[in-house]
Amino acid sequence: MTYNDFLAFWRGGAMVGLLCAAVLLGAGSEASAQGPASAGRAKSAVCAGCHGADGNSINPLWPSLAGQHADYTARQLRAYQAGDRSDVLMSTFAANLTAADIADLAAYFETQMLTPKGADPDLVTTGEHIYRGGIAERGVAACIACHGPAGRGNPLAGYPSVSGQHAGYIVNTLRAYAAGERRSDASMNLMMRDLAALLSEAEMQAVASYMQGLHGATN
Repeated sequence: MTYNDFLAFWRGGAMVGLLCAAVLLGAGSEASAQGPASAGRAKSAVCAGCHGADGNSINPLWPSLAGQHADYTARQLRAYQAGDRSDVLMSTFAANLTAADIADLAAYFETQMLTPKGADPDLVTTGEHIYRGGIAERGVAACIACHGPAGRGNPLAGYPSVSGQHAGYIVNTLRAYAAGERRSDASMNLMMRDLAALLSEAEMQAVASYMQGLHGATN
């Protein structure tokens, strides 16, 4: 996929995402990250060991869930159930969740406040260049196209918030996409797998650090 191809796909995909999301929300169907946060709070106790009681994980290899769009969190839990994502702990945990559990947990974590983090100053220049401008000569699209200037993503189009996420987790995610081990981008024409495969390890480290330093409240 070339840079221009990606932009054409993104423009079309974003519009389709907006229309689909409007239909799903209007129908009140299983995009049901509409579950009450109060119910999710009680159910989140089992998540706290890895993701923190308020969704801010201590281990940088485990994602912080605080402030993440509820629909995205719900979709990832369903991806673990379907086998499109695989992890010894998460796959086992997700297998036992009902649709209501998923909706409640996703709603709860969306209401939590993400703890701000900083970026490695030695990686900021390279990371910002990739995030905001991509690498056109290699067909690497700018991350900003989907994740926004402050990393808050686009919940209607299904693009997650990456603002303030642990750099270590982001790097592992990019590696998994590049290796084809993570397949939860099927609805986006394998976009993340294609893009991640074009990045070097150093480029992954740089853009991940930049994302860690973003503050979504300014988006």
